[in-house]
Amino acid sequence: MARTKQQQPESNPSLSIKAVTKSSVWDIQENDVLRMWEAATKDAEVKENIQHYLDIFKSAFFIEEIKEDILLVKKSYEKRGYKVAQIKFEEGMKFAWAIKKRPIMRVTDLTYENIRHISAAKLVEVLDRNFGGGWDSLPQSIQDIILSGFDISTTTLPKDRLHKKGGMYEKKVEDGFDVLEVEKGGWVEAIFAKLKPEQEKIRMQFSEKNRDEAEGETEGEEEDYEVEDNYSSHDEEDNEVEDPNDDEITEDNYSTMMDLGSEDPEDEAANMIDFVDE
Repeated sequence: MARTKQQQPESNPSLSIKAVTKSSVWDIQENDVLRMWEAATKDAEVKENIQHYLDIFKSAFFIEEIKEDILLVKKSYEKRGYKVAQIKFEEGMKFAWAIKKRPIMRVTDLTYENIRHISAAKLVEVLDRNFGGGWDSLPQSIQDIILSGFDISTTTLPKDRLHKKGGMYEKKVEDGFDVLEVEKGGWVEAIFAKLKPEQEKIRMQFSEKNRDEAEGETEGEEEDYEVEDNYSSHDEEDNEVEDPNDDEITEDNYSTMMDLGSEDPEDEAANMIDFVDE
């Protein structure tokens, strides 16, 4: 059973052909592609590098060139979900294209370029279509792709305890996770998925000016610097190091990629007895 949310893709009218990458191309739709190509018909750079830009779009779209009468084949392409248009460049160059967004239906359709451009509900839908053995049944390469864009955690519990009030399932759903439940006999593996927030990549760069100043210090006159002794004045109490093992281990700070089990020790003991009896 999966908890899903419907999310309709939105057009992005601000993008131009020169700004599209193999990642951002997943944010646009067929009409956006045609609009951008029509807007670029007078751009000499685009005209000279048509294949380069086409390759970027082909990473997210099926693009077929129509070489026969466009009116004869247009309806057949449209029935298959394609958008059909003719792009006319200056000097008589023109193309007739049928364009359709590549669907993400299977886990093998997931890539590092598109993983952050789908919702958690869509991911759950894709996993549900491919699952059988649970999270661990996925190839490591697919797991790595998913983990690059989503927070994933799993737990396996008996069916009658998975939805226990106040348990992990309820907490994760309240925290905005989508859930896929994979049945395993009398047990259920719950896979929780939530899109990771965008993180700004901080890069430390030296400007030419700073680099010149740094190099100039080694070539110029040496300056004397007084180094303050901040260590001899510390009391013994200031030098005490807190034992990291004293931190309380909780469900939130422990590894998420594991079967967390029940929060009730008595329930865990009962489960072990049931398992031995079996």
